Amino acid sequence: MPKGQPTAVPSDGMTTRQRRNRPLVVVHTGEMKGKSTAAFGMALRGWNQGWDIGVFQFVKSAKWRVGEEEAFRALGRLHEQTGDGGPVEWHKMGEGWSWSRKKGSEEDHAAAAADGWREIASRIAAERHTLYVLDEFTYPIHWGWVDVDEVVDVLTQRPGHQHVIITGRNAHPRLIEAADLVMETTKIKHPMDAGQKGQRGIEW
Repeated sequence: MPKGQPTAVPSDGMTTRQRRNRPLVVVHTGEMKGKSTAAFGMALRGWNQGWDIGVFQFVKSAKWRVGEEEAFRALGRLHEQTGDGGPVEWHKMGEGWSWSRKKGSEEDHAAAAADGWREIASRIAAERHTLYVLDEFTYPIHWGWVDVDEVVDVLTQRPGHQHVIITGRNAHPRLIEAADLVMETTKIKHPMDAGQKGQRGIEW
């Protein structure tokens, strides 16, 4: 893709403008850090364009307020007060279940994840947001809590102009196949290799 130009132009009957503005499904996967960070960077660009942003966080603890959440909530308030940017909603899907899974059974966590997905699917059907960040959503799919075929059907048949970004390790092959843009993060070197734990402003 030299100088930002496509290597080929398909014969799909679309104009250059239509093709350029086609809504995308984006998957950020891989073992290395930065998947969510990249997704929120894209959401920041969308907010600047006045898009309606919806963030739906899976797996993270309901008590864990990451830096991006605080920043995007502030941007949402700024939009309400001044009209700058676009509206922002931030939701923790299935609050109370996390990496540590301190509360509830496996069935409880699966049900919470399924409820979260149903909420997202209903919003997509209603064209509620312009850009969705489904953070760590690959995990409930990987664990079998959410049906990947249903997810792909909803994403590929979504109406209107809605971008969807999905993050997390172990992205399902069906999800990768359905996506328009897939990024895989690969570790070359990490501070934890030298025994350094995560720190404020870098990991959260």
